[in-house]
Amino acid sequence: MNDIFRIPSVSWRCLRVWQRDRDAYMKFFKLSLLGNLGDPILYLVAMGYGLGRFLNQMEGMSYLEFIAPGLVISSSMFAASFECTYGSFLRMIYMKTYDAIIATPLSIEDVVAGDILWGTTKGMISGTIMFAVVGAFGLIDSFWAVGIPLLIVLVSFLFASLSMAATSFVKTFEAFNYYITLFLTPMFFFSGVFFPLNRLPDWVSVFSKLLPLTYAVEISRALIYGKPSWIVPVGSALLLAPALFFFCVSVNLMKRRVIQ
Repeated sequence: MNDIFRIPSVSWRCLRVWQRDRDAYMKFFKLSLLGNLGDPILYLVAMGYGLGRFLNQMEGMSYLEFIAPGLVISSSMFAASFECTYGSFLRMIYMKTYDAIIATPLSIEDVVAGDILWGTTKGMISGTIMFAVVGAFGLIDSFWAVGIPLLIVLVSFLFASLSMAATSFVKTFEAFNYYITLFLTPMFFFSGVFFPLNRLPDWVSVFSKLLPLTYAVEISRALIYGKPSWIVPVGSALLLAPALFFFCVSVNLMKRRVIQ
């Protein structure tokens, strides 16, 4: 059991795995980018201009302005999560990519770490596109927003690592429904993306404090609208610590699964 929590032996060769995933992605990146661009516009228009017409201001801003920072971060979360669940499972079980790579000088730790880095990159791509769309809508109101790309990297790395840990346990594609339905989806709705947490029942506010996306959304909102506070350094630490922890755990869990 102790070997699950040890620092994994990852070398620079993990970048070769990242490069392999990147090259495969570049063969169909146009379709992927189209989806990344369509989703944020749909959310902003449907929720911001649609539902927003029936809601009063929230936290002193329009509903469109309120949800935009959370949508930037949640898009990174979903992209990184899907890549390190369905994508990694496909490469490991059906395509046998893991088996092929570890026949080379690369170790299984390098393979898993490289896959996590690629999941992080997919989250960065999606979050950056969403951030650009938010800027095109004229919703960025502060120079502090230059910190958003760093936040996107951190959130993408966290959820790529978390998702890889989940992948180490599942046996079929259908099993990912538990992770998505019972973890990602509740986090999406109860982390302050769509409504202020202080307007929700007390149990929801308490529950939300256990969710990493809550702190990411608060940091994003503070940076985009130029209201930095204690939440930026403290929230960042609360994201970085579990990100590093789950990176180590997920690499070790996947190693145990592959070599069995």
